[in-house]
Amino acid sequence: MLTTKQHELLVFIDKHLRETGCSPSFEEMKEALDLRSKSGIHRLITALEERGFLRRHKHRARALEVVRLSDDLAPPERSLPRFAPNVIQGNFSGKLPGVRAASEVGAVSLPLYGRIAAGLPIEALRDEAEQVDVPLALLGNGDHFALKVDGDSMVEAGILDGDIVVIRKGDTAENGQIIVALVDENEVTLKRLRRRGNSIALEPANVRYETKIYPPERVRVQGKLVALLRRY
Repeated sequence: MLTTKQHELLVFIDKHLRETGCSPSFEEMKEALDLRSKSGIHRLITALEERGFLRRHKHRARALEVVRLSDDLAPPERSLPRFAPNVIQGNFSGKLPGVRAASEVGAVSLPLYGRIAAGLPIEALRDEAEQVDVPLALLGNGDHFALKVDGDSMVEAGILDGDIVVIRKGDTAENGQIIVALVDENEVTLKRLRRRGNSIALEPANVRYETKIYPPERVRVQGKLVALLRRY
């Protein structure tokens, strides 16, 4: 009684011998059975040889002989599902399956303001310089704008230098949210909001930077982080 894989290998070897006159390589057998390593092929061949279905000729390279075939299969083994990712075919001449332009999935153009310091505060938001398309699925209600991150103080929150952050406009935020804060009416920074008594702390996400604490009248919330865009 053969397992499914043993039967598949036996049939593959027999077909290969009939078509080419020689036995398949271990690499060919591994790919045909979709196994991860050649060690699995070694075990299958040994099992087939012990059961009298295969014969190996010593001192001859790739020399396998099918002694007999069998349609007698063991009940399928129950096992956990194997990881089987979908592989995109290597023809990139046209549009990839499942890939749609921003205009097809629904996107809006948001104003992309300068570079916001995620390390040290910089000057307040300048005039709109360019636009960036953002899928509607990333946005909620309200008005939004985008900023380009400059610095590394938020890396432990997954925000890297050069990233584009999408901000929902607003003057309120919950404790612990990442916000755009305007400090002293002329400096803007991206930090995590922490309220400490009557003070406001702007907390970085990098141990190399210190948390800065201000009286509430010096800090004005301009919006909170809702999405992040990154190009590779």
